[in-house]
Amino acid sequence: MNILVVDDDPHIVRALAITLKGQGYTVVTATDGESALRAAAQRPIAVMILDLGLPDMEGNAVITAVREWSTVPILVLSARHGSNDKVEALDAGADDYITKPFGLEELLARLRALLRRSTEPMEEVTKVETSSFTVDLGKRQITKEGQDVRMTPTEWNILDILIRNPDKLITQQQLLTEVWGPAYAKEANYLRVYMAQLRRKLEKEPGSPRHLITEPGMGYRFVP
Repeated sequence: MNILVVDDDPHIVRALAITLKGQGYTVVTATDGESALRAAAQRPIAVMILDLGLPDMEGNAVITAVREWSTVPILVLSARHGSNDKVEALDAGADDYITKPFGLEELLARLRALLRRSTEPMEEVTKVETSSFTVDLGKRQITKEGQDVRMTPTEWNILDILIRNPDKLITQQQLLTEVWGPAYAKEANYLRVYMAQLRRKLEKEPGSPRHLITEPGMGYRFVP
């Protein structure tokens, strides 16, 4: 299974190569955008780990170019901590984002999640059970501790998108656009209010949610 690591920092490339090979992956490396695109085109790639600050082109340009012909999962690994940088990368087509410095265990966990999503059969999710609640998308029914949970149409629409994309980071802009429309793409306060309501209704401990997770500055993730 080939993992393409794209970074111009030789220390990071070496550390990732050692770690990934130790986990049984085959590692392909590139130090700039052009060589990354060539490497991705020459062989099957399971996941691309991509730095945004490349010497010859922006990482987002690499993502855009790859997305013209491939759905390979892209995990961005960058020193850029600004929420705008994260959102732009995700909107360009990245699947996840980790900021430097990073923990190798977290990176490996994110990598495994991306691999699971890319290899699982694309079957329609109809029913999901968590430790706190059960959602039946077909019946539009939610139960918690044996009791039906009432949802407003907007709450249901948000939850439906998250449930159908387990473990995947859904950006604020994507949720706002799909639920309210393009004119509301920057109204993040709408989402904060509704996510708080969803957690109060569904999570056992709304203040420390286990399933409806906020990724600060980026969006939200449903973790079954």
